[in-house]
Amino acid sequence: MTKTTSLFNAAKLIALVTIISKFVGFLRDVVIAKYYGAGLVSDAYFYAYQIPALAIIILGGVGGPFHSAIVSVFAKFIPQDGQTADKKANKLYNTFLTSSFIVFILLGLLIFLFAEPLMKIIISGGSQNLVSLSVLHLRIMSPVFVIGGIIGIYYGILITFREFLLPNLSPVIMSLVIISGVMIASDDTNGIILASATTLGALCQFGLQFPKVRRLGFRIKPNFEFKNNPEFKQLLELLFPAILSSTVGQIYVYADMFFASKLTEGAWSAIGYANRIFQFPVGILVTAFLVPLFPIFSSLVGKGQFDEVRRYFNKGIGILNFIAFPMLVCIILLAHDGVYLVFQRGAFGENATNMVTLALIYLGFGIIPYVFRDCITRVYYAFNDSKTPFLIAVSSIVLKVLFNMLLTERFGIAGITMSTTLVTLVNATWLGILLKKKMDMQYGIYFKNLLKTGIAAIMTYFACLLIYNITPIYNTWIGIACKTALMIVVCGILYIISALVCRVESVSEMAGKVYETFRNKIGRIK
Repeated sequence: MTKTTSLFNAAKLIALVTIISKFVGFLRDVVIAKYYGAGLVSDAYFYAYQIPALAIIILGGVGGPFHSAIVSVFAKFIPQDGQTADKKANKLYNTFLTSSFIVFILLGLLIFLFAEPLMKIIISGGSQNLVSLSVLHLRIMSPVFVIGGIIGIYYGILITFREFLLPNLSPVIMSLVIISGVMIASDDTNGIILASATTLGALCQFGLQFPKVRRLGFRIKPNFEFKNNPEFKQLLELLFPAILSSTVGQIYVYADMFFASKLTEGAWSAIGYANRIFQFPVGILVTAFLVPLFPIFSSLVGKGQFDEVRRYFNKGIGILNFIAFPMLVCIILLAHDGVYLVFQRGAFGENATNMVTLALIYLGFGIIPYVFRDCITRVYYAFNDSKTPFLIAVSSIVLKVLFNMLLTERFGIAGITMSTTLVTLVNATWLGILLKKKMDMQYGIYFKNLLKTGIAAIMTYFACLLIYNITPIYNTWIGIACKTALMIVVCGILYIISALVCRVESVSEMAGKVYETFRNKIGRIK
């Protein structure tokens, strides 16, 4: 087997496991919604969880700062045959593990001790019951802050040794532990079991990885040689800017939490559920296309082939937009039915469905600037420029707070997701404009294709709206499920027809390839 084939197989495996992980995570949210709905307990949990989430998902997750820094530095010390770690690698491992443990255990203790003032600041508009319950949940989950950083270190080590399956599979364990805990203790009226299961799930992630790391030759031996250690210094130099970048997005979340706490009970839970529905298909879509595009951009920029960069950018984002627009149409048209089918059972009632639907629709409008922002950011990274996207993201924090202030009072829950969409649009616009300092992207082709695709989507929406309104209504789960499935199929067919009528480049190319393949098969039969 060649290295290229091996890499391709690894990529397929990672993609498959990532989809499984996202699906199980989504299932976890469905179970939480069933047993806790969108109310006091779910709000308290989701408010509290955002603090340890900074460690377990953002800092310590796959692709997070700890994972990335470890891979960058440890790859130089790993034997070419990939067997076991030597003394030098062990020494660096223990120095980094010791320093990380000290920092995170101090942060964990501070979070535990000052949980109440911390939650009072973040959810200042919440009731005393909400604040008290959030404080209890946060204290239960405070160990997750310690575990998260260590998990990130283990992720990096395993990836460095080309152990791809375990790091990408381990988040599934946390979700399964939460699902099991919640379902076993179905009468968890204050969410203590939910918070405890989250901490236990993080511990299980660590427990799953630890034996494998040990088999790779790493032994825990505390090392306090923090000074005059060039490899450790290099790790820190990579780590701190990455941590800074990762926490910017979390500040947006804390701003949303602050304003959501002033709204009706269950508002923050509803926003969280809406974001999970949005991220499930969109996250997979963007990851699937941008992971292979990034190395292409980097290679072409390195060769100075800017015309090819433009061509691949327009081709990639054209396909992304072609898939994103019908997603938007389905979100606007079928949001309520979709939320009902996925979430409305048990403690999750009609009022919760309405709140999530409202949040989801306004979040959905951000799908096009979301796709552009993530795609254009990869072009910046190809120029080895992570500073510009970071500075734009930091400057938008003020904008996020301002939009929340202006929109939340008037539109409620919708105002928070609307502000997210507007900030994404502003970020995407500035990234597009400032890229001209590096190369002229000549956006004419992009906007031409965007206009055609947008017109096709509008035609599809109104046609589907007419069909939806004349289709009989069945007030049962099966009836709504059948109608939703039918509308998705109809939407897909009408959208392709509309795109062909509007001569959208992506669909024209695909139609040409299908026709060519069909003609070749007919020719072989003859």
